[in-house]
Amino acid sequence: MSSIWVIDDDEALRDLLLRYLGEQGYTVRGLSDGASLDQALMEGLRPDVFLLDLMLPGEDGLSIARRLRAGGSTPIIMLSARGEDLDRIIGLEVGADDYLPKPFNPRELLARIRAVLRRMTSSEDTAKTAVNQLEHAAFRMDLDVHQFWLNGVDIALTEGEFQLLRVFMQQPRRLLSRDVLLDAVRGLEHMPFDRSMDVRVTRLRRKIEPDPAHPRYLLTIRGEGYVFMPEGRAA
Repeated sequence: MSSIWVIDDDEALRDLLLRYLGEQGYTVRGLSDGASLDQALMEGLRPDVFLLDLMLPGEDGLSIARRLRAGGSTPIIMLSARGEDLDRIIGLEVGADDYLPKPFNPRELLARIRAVLRRMTSSEDTAKTAVNQLEHAAFRMDLDVHQFWLNGVDIALTEGEFQLLRVFMQQPRRLLSRDVLLDAVRGLEHMPFDRSMDVRVTRLRRKIEPDPAHPRYLLTIRGEGYVFMPEGRAA
């Protein structure tokens, strides 16, 4: 069974999660801060999933997530009493695979753990069998034949829309500035206006969003840029 490390300074919550996840058959270990985590890593061990609190004493969870991601691809689920979209996006941007605001139902956490483990397995399989395909949740793209599917339905995209979505799918859950996106698709479509990227994103949303006026997948971060959230924005 998979192993899970819970890094949280809230002893009561940590013990509750250790007990609950242990009952689900996982091998669990509890740690209270970055220093105790580093000590555990020095033992040469590494779990299958990190559950990492955002607000830790000493080094905060964002800094720890950044270090963990630089050192490997083990899934990270961030836990935080701060549930604002920007906090969630920053957490995902520094390397977390999911973000769950407190308080939460342990069953929801269990579902998130199972989901990141499935995605990890799926990503490994996809890398072996389809190096020229991108797939995240309901989004799938074939770079060789320039086709895109959403929920299994073939969606017709212009060349500019395809390349813009390709950039987002290659960097899911990461904040991308307008300048970065413009550089990536420069020359595909001549649009001389200052806010041409906003126009391009609006067009793309019409193809992939259930309600383009209230996007779930391509989120605008005011004054910063855009983030592609393949699992959809939390309700």
